[in-house]
Amino acid sequence: MATGGYGRHRAAIFAAMFAGYTLYYFNRKTFSFVMPAVMAEVPLGKDELGLITSSQAAAYAISKFVSGVLSDRVSARWLFSSGLLMVGLVNVAFSWSSTVAAFAGLWFLNGLAQGLGWPPCGKILRKWFEPSQFGTWWAVLSTSMNLAGGLGPIVAALVSLHYDWRMTLTFSGFICVVVSFVCLVLIKNEPSDVGLPNIEQAAKKGKKGSSSDNSTLTELLLSPYLWVLSTGYLVVFGVKTCCTDWGQLFLIQERGQSVLVGSSYMSALEIGGLVGSIAAGYLSDRAVARVGLSSYGNPRHVLLLSMMAGMCVSMFLFRVTVTGDSPKENHFWTVALQPLAHLTGLKEHELWILTLGAVFGFSSYGPIALFGVIANESAPANLCGTSHAIVALMANVGGFLAGLPFSTIAKHYSWATAFWVAEITCTVSTVVFFLLRNSRTKMGRVPRKAD
Repeated sequence: MATGGYGRHRAAIFAAMFAGYTLYYFNRKTFSFVMPAVMAEVPLGKDELGLITSSQAAAYAISKFVSGVLSDRVSARWLFSSGLLMVGLVNVAFSWSSTVAAFAGLWFLNGLAQGLGWPPCGKILRKWFEPSQFGTWWAVLSTSMNLAGGLGPIVAALVSLHYDWRMTLTFSGFICVVVSFVCLVLIKNEPSDVGLPNIEQAAKKGKKGSSSDNSTLTELLLSPYLWVLSTGYLVVFGVKTCCTDWGQLFLIQERGQSVLVGSSYMSALEIGGLVGSIAAGYLSDRAVARVGLSSYGNPRHVLLLSMMAGMCVSMFLFRVTVTGDSPKENHFWTVALQPLAHLTGLKEHELWILTLGAVFGFSSYGPIALFGVIANESAPANLCGTSHAIVALMANVGGFLAGLPFSTIAKHYSWATAFWVAEITCTVSTVVFFLLRNSRTKMGRVPRKAD
């Protein structure tokens, strides 16, 4: 009976968090989805676009860090629901604005509200799911971002056929407000809130050598692996953000592709990311179950490094092989995609763009899920929330760098040059992470016997 009770509540809570975070992410990217329509009505240059996106990224980085600390002291369900309510209200206000200052200010507030979303999810997952299931369910929940990013451009494009971009933002904001109250009712902080034994307490009783749980914040901050993870996450998240925020404009402005192809590329990227997130969580959990965790190295590193290498290769091909028209030469991808082109009615080069988007999404969202899981499981139990908050803060610094700094490079040189910089940065980060893969991964205080 207890198992049935857990299953019923887990299903309701997870469904509420999945739906809620899907809306969080959709309304984080609504400006990117409707960017071409906004630019057609309001004159916005690359500097103004970068300012708007970077203002949100800066606020999100700060807010997510603070929220990670608050989630240990404030009700997670209230934190998650109130953030979603704020996101909806800000989006409605954004739809009424027409100046760059208002856009940047409101998108900054959107970023502050966005930061209240994920940390409560991580805390609730730890409370409701077994440690052996943590990586998989973390990854499945993170696919809500891919669902929103994949369907978002299509939904926005369909709505724009009948309404303008202002109505699109108003409608999405209103849905956020309604769902925020639903989440408040369905989400429960921990099993004891509904009369069930807490899972985390049972897990702690079975642990041996819990001295690492008493690590101090200073010991955590002095752990080199924390900063290796943080740097890697900064680069991966920053490069991913470059492609999701600016990939559409790169295709349209410099490669002569249609708006439909640009939107389809973003959708393919997110769909590939959805598969990549689930695969990363499931396969890395299998590796951990087979090998186990130790103080040096991590079984998830092999998959993490493979996916980071995939990011580098797919970015290189995206920058070099995509052209305005179907290539006249019979490249290998042109020949390989001909049967599928006949079936779908798309051109070979359009299918190639979608393929690159799916591969990049698979390769980038997998590491994003793994960095969060590794940051949690490698930290002391009493500081795992702080560990993830620090790593996530660095990731969102990468998101900030993908805004105004990235668009500034594009302004003075080209989008191709800007993507080349991101590509080189990702490659260097992958090589360095490979060299450090067997360093000490247990953060905080490590007993001398373990050394």
